[in-house]
Amino acid sequence: MTLGSLVTNPRIMKALIVLALLAYIVSVWGNLKSIRMVNDEEQSKKIKRSVEEVIAPLWDKIHELELGTGPKYPPVKFLSEKDRKRILITGGAGFVGSHLADKLMMDGYEVTVVDNFFTGRRRNVDHWLGHGNFELINHDVVEPLFIEVDQIYHLASPASPPNYMYNPIKTLKTNTIGTLNMLGLAKRVGARLLFASTSEVYGDPEQHPQPESYWGNVNPIGPRACYDEGKRVAETMCYAYQKQEGVDVRVARIFNTFGPRMHMDDGRVVSNFILQALQGQPLTVYGSGSHTRSFQYVSDLVNGLVALMNSNVSSPVNLGNPEEHSIMEFATIIRDLVGSKSRIANLPEVPDDPQRRNPAIEKAERLLGWRPVVPLHEGLNRTIAYFRRELQLQADEYRPRARLARTRHQPLHRL
Repeated sequence: MTLGSLVTNPRIMKALIVLALLAYIVSVWGNLKSIRMVNDEEQSKKIKRSVEEVIAPLWDKIHELELGTGPKYPPVKFLSEKDRKRILITGGAGFVGSHLADKLMMDGYEVTVVDNFFTGRRRNVDHWLGHGNFELINHDVVEPLFIEVDQIYHLASPASPPNYMYNPIKTLKTNTIGTLNMLGLAKRVGARLLFASTSEVYGDPEQHPQPESYWGNVNPIGPRACYDEGKRVAETMCYAYQKQEGVDVRVARIFNTFGPRMHMDDGRVVSNFILQALQGQPLTVYGSGSHTRSFQYVSDLVNGLVALMNSNVSSPVNLGNPEEHSIMEFATIIRDLVGSKSRIANLPEVPDDPQRRNPAIEKAERLLGWRPVVPLHEGLNRTIAYFRRELQLQADEYRPRARLARTRHQPLHRL
């Protein structure tokens, strides 16, 4: 247990305060005994007052803890010991992972988040630090992890093109060696594993919309191959462990997702357009803008992941929004919602960028009872509000502070 979790756990804090109180009383006990012996009433009263002055704030602190005025957590459902699953989320401090952690915590489960903070951020989950059901571990899944859990959501991997292309070998290791380590853990402890795959396994598809039965059209040596092929081989590993070792696996093929806690500079369509519109910059569209994407809000995805994990469906399932928009149309929607007058600038097309991306979700609807419910405009407005706050925080953080002027005769201090 870390020092941070010690000082934010009300029960532990209460025990520490009581111990400090007892230690102080013992330290003055000798003086009180000697005072009684010499019958010095005035000195006895003086020491008694000093003891009371020290004790009073300690009792106040105990009273605050009893009233629950310590760290404030979101409301958490109570579950009995037998129903309270121990759940591991790799990449749990990232965009999707942190929202998943929120849902599982509020549902009453014990959640362990593992993240190496390459793209994840501690601030995404710091509102749970110190809670008895929550643990955060700084760990890279490329290294083995030994922990007792009932379910594993394996989300660890950079997911935006600039991030996964920044270090393609690391991306491959995370999706191959990291997945092998998580499958090995699931085998050892008998846990069910959900692997967060991607619509990128379909590559630049020739079939529309893309059903789970479609094998894809992927360039194995292109600039996106480290991510596309990494996810494809990870799916193969999942089903090899299922067939050979009996590991219980689930595979979610996730389509474009957006919402709060996205990195503003992660290079994705939504974050790019919102940030550019808010800052009055041109909205950059690569190519003609006729290529299409389908966008789902993050809460819809999280509900889909949980539904899949707790289902009996072991084959791959698409999780996405079948509502298809061209990139040019999407840029116009965001610009209008922001209220920006930014122009739209066309840049050269990105290599291997899929021309169409649209999920067939009939399988999820039929077997999971799931489909996205958050309207596009509503989700975008929430995300825009989040980006506005982030920009304001950055402005406050980096605002220059006035420096005291040095008078003419004030000497310079040398280091």
